[in-house]
Amino acid sequence: MPPKYFETRGHLLVCQGPNCKARGSALLYRALWTHLERHSLAYYKTGGSVRLTESGCLGACSFGPALCVYRSRLGRLEEGWYAAADLPLASAVARAVQEEAELPGERRYGPGE
Repeated sequence: MPPKYFETRGHLLVCQGPNCKARGSALLYRALWTHLERHSLAYYKTGGSVRLTESGCLGACSFGPALCVYRSRLGRLEEGWYAAADLPLASAVARAVQEEAELPGERRYGPGE
């Protein structure tokens, strides 16, 4: 029997580099994971489509925790990079991914900004 496939609309990555961890990224990751599960946004929940992964350095070392999102939208790969991410911002990003809406502009950095 092949493994179960879960369709996703986007993938969020929370930096776990030393500077981001010192600014609370491990706590942010756990809180965001709980939020995704409680609100049925997690990819393995019925109706959910958001993946969440811990990552290495995302390059905002002095402005962490850093959050990055990748998704396919309007036929192209879209990415969003966020500095000083907190649960309200991360939740808004996850909701935008789930609803296929515009990503929040608050605290974005990196490509296209």
